[in-house]
Formats: sequence, structure tokens, C-alpha cells
Amino acid sequence: MTDKKILVLDIDGTLVNSEKKITPETLKYLKMIQEQGHIVALASGRPFPGLKQYSDALGLAEYGGYALSFNGGKVISCATQEVIYTKAIPNRYAKILYEFAKERHIGMVTYKDNQVITGTDTDGYMEFEARLNHMELCQVDDFLKVVDFDMIKCLMTAEPEVAEQYEKELAALVSPDLNVFRSEPYFLEVVGSRVDKANTLGVIMEMEGIKTDEIVVFGDGVADVTMLQLADLGIAMGNAPDSVKRCADYVTLSNNEDGVAVAVENAFLAEVRESEIPLDALNAQAQTTLMGNLGIQYTYASHERIEATMPVDHRTRQPFGILHGGATLALAETVAGLGSMVICNPDEFVVGMQVSGNHISSAHEGDTVRAVATIVHKGRSSHVWNVDVFTSTEKLVSSIRVMNSVMKRK
Repeated sequence: MTDKKILVLDIDGTLVNSEKKITPETLKYLKMIQEQGHIVALASGRPFPGLKQYSDALGLAEYGGYALSFNGGKVISCATQEVIYTKAIPNRYAKILYEFAKERHIGMVTYKDNQVITGTDTDGYMEFEARLNHMELCQVDDFLKVVDFDMIKCLMTAEPEVAEQYEKELAALVSPDLNVFRSEPYFLEVVGSRVDKANTLGVIMEMEGIKTDEIVVFGDGVADVTMLQLADLGIAMGNAPDSVKRCADYVTLSNNEDGVAVAVENAFLAEVRESEIPLDALNAQAQTTLMGNLGIQYTYASHERIEATMPVDHRTRQPFGILHGGATLALAETVAGLGSMVICNPDEFVVGMQVSGNHISSAHEGDTVRAVATIVHKGRSSHVWNVDVFTSTEKLVSSIRVMNSVMKRK
């Protein structure tokens, strides 16, 4: 990649591992791409004090990066420390939100400077939030008097089953002016309407003169989905829920396996390009194999993703006209097998070890289904691929896991 791109990273579950640290390998690759002229932006639900340690570690002030805090409610230029965008909760909602929390005996906090402010009883969830973001938890007697500013984010805390109970009730109370969602089972977040990471990315894109086809996004949570879908290349972490993975272009390793470093190396630094994988030759060679008998055709191949199509016809259907599950599994093994062969060393070959699938909906005769295989785990002796199979209208038919064994040639 020679053109300037923006690399956008969620923090928790993406940039940092389970110990809340950036690994040396990830740090190395993120600094390398900044030295090449690319821009790194951090996008998180955290307030800026909780982002700053990672911004400093990555050198975003030096390289001209950005911090999107409060899930995009506030954007800061790390180079100048200037706030370049805010979208606040109108102050008239402070009383409404505070009374909602007090009447239901749940916690509520907001943020100012380096303080997490609450007018309710403190709890362990608030203490965790303050500690995580290196801020002081301040309990005040007159919350509404102290909070005489427009809040960027309000956070309500409760036991998971209680937070789930009140989520829809709170959303109905403040919609359409505010957005309500659970960022964790025990957190109810409230932000201004249309505050999300994707919408706020537009501010940076305009400042840098960058289009969506020059954006690469990493994420692991529901709050990351809109920016994963906006980006030209959306990368889900291996630890992300399946619902998030299905919204990404491909899946890298988990945050505890240097997933960001692996994907950055492949996307920004690897010399191999998709054009080096001869799809026409592979399809021609497969005509006398099971692939040819089932009408399977490779349509896309890279080191992280393989795609192929298969018709639903007399070769692949059940007697009553819908796609046969066995044919679907054969399609999945086919794309996962090619994926492993592409990333193996010249002295290695692969054999299938295990395949398991969930058939979610049906595809009917006359349609053509598309399989998308993304690498979930790349080990020295085994690869794990996630394969999603879609109809021509992008309806998910099956979700399949394939494990391949990597073996040395004798």
C-alpha cells in the first residue's frame, strides 16, 4: 500500500490483550505503518484519560493520529490536543437520567476532566470504570448542581440482569434524542443521537482528505460494527462474537494472539498480492474432481480470505429442491483447504481434520450460494477457518468451522 490510509482500532478486546497491554509485536507493526505515512486512530467508549496511555505508547502525537473517545462523542487531534468534534447530551436530560437511576436504585456516572462523577451510591462497577481509565471517582451530594455542563456520555451501572431489564425502558424514555446500549452486561451507556464510531470517522476523513476505500478498521464488539461495515477493509478479532465477525471482511487472530500485528503485516507490509494466486488455473484443474462435479468455482483468494460459488441444482440439492447440507460442507472444506494451502510454506501440505456446521436457513434450486472462508487460527501445525455460506441475496445459510492439519512433506 503506497497511498495514505487510516487504520482505526478499538481498544479493549482489540488493541490490548486481556491484561490491558499492547504487546511488543503489535506496537512494532503499528509504529512501522505510521513511519510509512499511514494514520492511526483509536476509537473507544473510554474517556480520553483512558485512551491517553495507549496514544502515548503508539506515538500518535508524533505521527499525527487521532483519539475517538466516548464511542465517537468526542474526537481529539493527538498532535495538537485540540478537541475537533463533540456531540453532547443536551443538559435538559441530566435530570431525567439522574431521576431514572435514583428511582430504580442503580448507579450513574458521567465524566469531567480527570473525574468520574456520581450522585448515586458507589459500586464496584463504577470503581472499575474509574480505575480502568486512570480517573478519580467522585461522589457528590448535589449531582445536578455539579453537572452544569452538557455530558458527552452517561453511564449507568447495575447487575447484568437488572441492566438488561431497564435497557428498553430507558431507550423508550430518551429516544430519539439519545442512544442507549449495553457496552458490557453491567453498563448502560447513554450518548447523543447518531453518536457512533462510523459517523465520527467522517470528521477525520474530511480533515485528511481520505475516502472510505482508504480506511482499515479493527474491532471486536457490537459498537464496532458500523465502522467495520463502513471501511474498505473491516477486520474482526478472533475473540469477537460471531455476529460481529459476519460484518467484517475477514477475521484475524484474537487479541491474545497478536491478531492486530498479524493482520497489519498482511494488509500493509506483505509483498504477496491476490493476483499471484492463479484462480483460473485452479478452477481448470478442479474440473475432474469433486469440485467440478458439484460446480464449485473459486472467485477470490488472498492470504486471509477465500471465496467460491456453488450452484443449487440437480448435483447439490435434496429431492425436495433445497441445498443439501453435505454439499454445503463440501463447499466449506474446499475453500478452507485452498486457504490453508495458500498460507503454507513450500515444504508443507494440509489435510482436513474436522468440520462442523450449523445450517441456519435454506437455499433453493436455481440459486447460487457463495462461501466466504476467513482464518480464525493460524498455528504451526493446524489452521482453523470460519466459513459462512450465503444465498445470492446475502442471506446466511450455514456457518461452518473447518480445522486443517499442517504436515511436512517427506
